[in-house]
Amino acid sequence: MNAREALGKYGEDLAVRRLAEAGMTVLERNWRCGRSGEIDIVARDGDALVVCEVKTRRGGGYEHPMAAVRPEKAARLRELAERWIQAHGGAPPGGVRIDLIGVLLPHRGAPSVEHARGVA
Repeated sequence: MNAREALGKYGEDLAVRRLAEAGMTVLERNWRCGRSGEIDIVARDGDALVVCEVKTRRGGGYEHPMAAVRPEKAARLRELAERWIQAHGGAPPGGVRIDLIGVLLPHRGAPSVEHARGVA
């Protein structure tokens, strides 16, 4: 595993912890759909299915992680959510929501984890 992959996995681990603290149940991590892409985290929030995109950045001159999901990425996440639903027996009664979790790792101190619900 290279440094970038390790950083991403660490951010996803923090995101899973945040979702569990919020009472959500993680169903799957790193679900791949052929060449179409990957869903970082699939979770259940009550009756709703939640597709989570996790963006992790180190402190410094990079853009904020929450700015990393642009319209093209949001459209791809919606498509992947549809494929996940088809592969797993249909939509849940509470519908589907796409969330974004941004993890910012400062040079010193504790990481900052932000959870935005229903971003796409």
